[in-house]
Amino acid sequence: MTKEELLDRLWEQYTAITPSAEKIEALLSKNGSLITNDHIALRTFNDSRVNIAVLEKPFLEAGYAPCGTYDFASKKLFAKHYEHTLDKQAPRIFISELELEKCSAGLQRIVQKILDSCDAETFKQPDLILAGRIWEKPSHALYSILREESEYAAWMYVFGFRANHFTVNVNDLADFKTLEALNLFLENEGWKLNLSGGKIKGSPAQLLEQSSTLGDVLGIEFKEGRYYIPTCYYEFAKRYPDASGQLFLGFIASSANKIFESTDVKLQVAQ
Repeated sequence: MTKEELLDRLWEQYTAITPSAEKIEALLSKNGSLITNDHIALRTFNDSRVNIAVLEKPFLEAGYAPCGTYDFASKKLFAKHYEHTLDKQAPRIFISELELEKCSAGLQRIVQKILDSCDAETFKQPDLILAGRIWEKPSHALYSILREESEYAAWMYVFGFRANHFTVNVNDLADFKTLEALNLFLENEGWKLNLSGGKIKGSPAQLLEQSSTLGDVLGIEFKEGRYYIPTCYYEFAKRYPDASGQLFLGFIASSANKIFESTDVKLQVAQ
């Protein structure tokens, strides 16, 4: 699969459950602004059948290379980011995984059972990252149990393998010189932003500022019926040059830690 095919399919899958992304993109494009993608984020478990080493394969084959690692101790997550070796305009890829051995025995058993229920051949498909949920229809009761310990695990249980969010490159927006101005515009248009850690996570001194919408809330079919829960969100990133004049291309763990919460049910309720 080429880079273009992979990124296009990820976008199609993402927007199918994140209608706000296309609406915001259209809104920002209305006056002729160029919309480019800063990065795409994906989630998984660190089980050897579906861990980062598995999900990174199609990106490596499409010309990406690993460029950084990140730890999120409070959320029991580890992540890597990737940049394309030839196309410097290609979006970065950010893949995180839940470190199961750091979770409760109960959560580990649930995830093990979920993965064990799948045909082993399913994990070998080259486009696993696009497969969505590969296990049976989720139970809302089980989803609620997972949420008590890890919103991340609960989200994975319902949505499986797909892009968790795309990110607008604010540097390329002609109409907005600052992330603060963009945030104000979006709020005036009725969009709710993730307020965890402040509307803007990071700072010019850290060379990266980030904000995001709250995850779209859609009706999802569970075994017990339809429940409305957060799906995915849209992020916005503004990058700054370092002392050498080179634009910072990495990520700030403390900021990403708060961005993760854009799909948290508790944040939806709080706001």
